[in-house]
Amino acid sequence: MGKTLDGFYKNQSVIYKYFLYVVSAALIVFFFPRGGKFKYEFQKGKPWQYENLYAPIDFTIKKTDEEIAEERQAIRDSEVVYYSFDDQIFQDVLSDFEKGLRNTKDQGSLTNSQYNRFFAIGSELLDQVYENGIFPSLPTSGTVALVKDNQAQTLGSIFIRDVQKAETFIQAEINDQNLGVGSGILYQALTGVLRPNVLLNEELTQKALQEELSQISITRGEVSQGTLIIAKGEVVESQNLKMLTSLKEEFESELWKGDNFYYIMFGYAVLVALVLMMLFLFLKKYRPEIYANDNKVTFIFFNVILMVFVTTLVVKTNEAYVYVVPLCILPLILKNFFDARLGLFVHVLTILILGFVVPNSFEYIFLQIIAGIVTILTVSELYKRANLFVSVGQITLIYIVGYFAFHIIHEGNISGIEWITFGIFLLNGMITLFAMPLIYLYEKIFKLVSDVSLLELSDTNSKLLKELANKAPGTFHHSLQVANLAEAAANEIRANAMLVRVGALYHDIGKMNRPTFFTENQTTNANPHDDMPPKESAKIIIDHVIEGIEIARKNKIPDRVIDFIRTHHGTTLVYYFYKKQQEMDETAKDSDFKYPGPIPFSKETAILMMSDAVEAASKSLKEPTYPIIDNFVEKIVQGQIAANQFLNANITFKEIEAVKKVLKKKLTNIYHLRVEYPE
Repeated sequence: MGKTLDGFYKNQSVIYKYFLYVVSAALIVFFFPRGGKFKYEFQKGKPWQYENLYAPIDFTIKKTDEEIAEERQAIRDSEVVYYSFDDQIFQDVLSDFEKGLRNTKDQGSLTNSQYNRFFAIGSELLDQVYENGIFPSLPTSGTVALVKDNQAQTLGSIFIRDVQKAETFIQAEINDQNLGVGSGILYQALTGVLRPNVLLNEELTQKALQEELSQISITRGEVSQGTLIIAKGEVVESQNLKMLTSLKEEFESELWKGDNFYYIMFGYAVLVALVLMMLFLFLKKYRPEIYANDNKVTFIFFNVILMVFVTTLVVKTNEAYVYVVPLCILPLILKNFFDARLGLFVHVLTILILGFVVPNSFEYIFLQIIAGIVTILTVSELYKRANLFVSVGQITLIYIVGYFAFHIIHEGNISGIEWITFGIFLLNGMITLFAMPLIYLYEKIFKLVSDVSLLELSDTNSKLLKELANKAPGTFHHSLQVANLAEAAANEIRANAMLVRVGALYHDIGKMNRPTFFTENQTTNANPHDDMPPKESAKIIIDHVIEGIEIARKNKIPDRVIDFIRTHHGTTLVYYFYKKQQEMDETAKDSDFKYPGPIPFSKETAILMMSDAVEAASKSLKEPTYPIIDNFVEKIVQGQIAANQFLNANITFKEIEAVKKVLKKKLTNIYHLRVEYPE
């Protein structure tokens, strides 16, 4: 039982990676849209690269969305607008006319014979005017149908009258009657009572329109099994494009039914598993330090899953907006936290996964890979705000130029460009700018360190460095000098110069607790070590590493920076006090005078060890010359190599020689070695 538990704890990192691998593959396949994949790739304007294609099944040719939209619009443009006839209003108008005309007679303006004649003429005119009704206003579009006595009758424009047209008609008819002075009385009596009696029947109009729209066919014919759809080498265009698109839709909808579902899911799972396996193998072979860190591996897989999730969500919602997803955030973030090669590799693998689900997968993969390469090549020193804006502008330009080129290839001209797509690319660029707050969020969640955080930590006005300057000014000055040396050396061998600089600034913060026990802070000739046993003095010197780690953790300094505090002395010997103890006791153990380590395990920590030792020891040089400095640097670095301090650091002898060269040059500049001027 005990051995089983021991084996589990030893291999828990491997077990966790297997778990992460399986869960990631399962999640990605789960996010994929539920639909099959047509086995042929084709694009408008390009030759058919496969053998002659015959219809494998009977299927219908579907109309395009544009064609259906045109038909729907045509129906709307020619829709029948229904109006309802109100007979009661006509009866009321006739009654009002009769009352008005009688009042005129009673007032003595009309004789009985005139009244009878005017009433007969007026009644007939009202019958004519109201035969097809009077409309509130003249219809501007569509066909007009009047519902009268539960029957709909289509009216031509000549029979459609509003009040104004009715008055004009009445005026013309009265003039033809030669009524003399009485014509004005009849006209006033008739026009005074006219009012619309035809109202729009919205419910019936909409019902008729919807019925017409529902009868639109989404197909334009059938293709029988065995019919030649396209021959090898034939250009994909017009009719055969419609047949291919219809066959693809039919194939993908039918493919997902029944037992096929499980086979397709299994196929997707295998392909996704292969892609994720490539990522694991890359990390294990070329980035072993990242592979060994479960937190960093989780961070990488989380970003891949996040990008797949967001993209598939957009594809399911509206695939036209697939380019809104800012995929270039992925290489940008990974380059910021790790390196460019890893960022590009993960980006390409993610795009290969997404190629299964996005429309026009070739275009998508091409544009996204090119954009990812541009991201890697252009984004540098992300802590400088202008750099991100410039890079995002270049990425957006690549998208626009690529889309423009593909459109020309497909259409053969520049007409028909969907300008909204350019807006989508611009929106993509704007969302990419959110990489900065996302980096900050990732730092907090995954405890990672970016160049942006390092820039903040390098500010000498920060609380911890100001405290170091106040309590141990000599140590602070020493740290600044070491930072300058280490940064120059890191730039020479292309290590992380910003990380080295920050590590150098904080590497000796443990000396704040007892600053006077370190020579750089002693302002008088009195040395507290003179009254102490060598062993106790050595312990105080050694403890500044442990105390520095405690101070750093209390102030929430990232682990990557704390690594410099832990390793800047490695497992070297506090030689002065060891020799002093040996003079008193020949049996003194060197283990009591060694730093606890660990030894440096990266180029950056190795550079700091060399720079720290050289800068500290250089204070003892008297009247230095270039040969003295040369021998001095060689002696210190060779001593560290002989003590096996760089065994775990991935630094080569060639790089160590380059570091020594920089240290010699910098020390020469610090001591201002130049010719003496005569007095």
